[in-house]
Amino acid sequence: MRRGAIILCGGRSTRMGSDKASLPFGDEQMLQRVVRLLQPLVEDVVVVGHGDQDLPSLPASVTIARDEVEDQGPLGGLGPGLKATMADAVYVTGCDVPFLQSAVVTLLFDRLETHDVVVARAGGYRHPLAAVYRTTVREPLAQLFFVGKRRPIDLFAEVDTIYVDEEELRRVDPELLTLANLNTREAYDEAVARLARESTS
Repeated sequence: MRRGAIILCGGRSTRMGSDKASLPFGDEQMLQRVVRLLQPLVEDVVVVGHGDQDLPSLPASVTIARDEVEDQGPLGGLGPGLKATMADAVYVTGCDVPFLQSAVVTLLFDRLETHDVVVARAGGYRHPLAAVYRTTVREPLAQLFFVGKRRPIDLFAEVDTIYVDEEELRRVDPELLTLANLNTREAYDEAVARLARESTS
């Protein structure tokens, strides 16, 4: 099975106040870091942005796709990403998870087996941007959009979906850092401070 990754960065970042993909993080920008973390784990990386979004410079091997219809949430970015990938299954994430743990990505791929989707679940929430999707979900996804359904749970109900719960996730990611996306300036500042501590420890 050819493994890939889709990184969604087409959101408007309204709570952050600036484009999250381009935020500095150490000597990189946020999107560059997430790409770097994922590339050793997969054979194919697709980044999905909105139509007029300026993206940081990325390796030539990374495919750039664009939202077909903007402001449609995670599933709106998943569709173009699935069309662009050459993989059989993809790990899907946002661009704002600078402490993403490779062991979580591997765990979710390993749990896919004969299923269509494997989703991380913790704290009572399902995490559609910490999940593995077979590319064959393109068709049911398109059908959902045709009838006006845009929520990830609508897709999960239509295809063979399983969940990896918090206890199992914490065995490989004790702090659930993979699920800690940065939505606010305060969260970003805390993450930058954590990076600084780690670099001096």
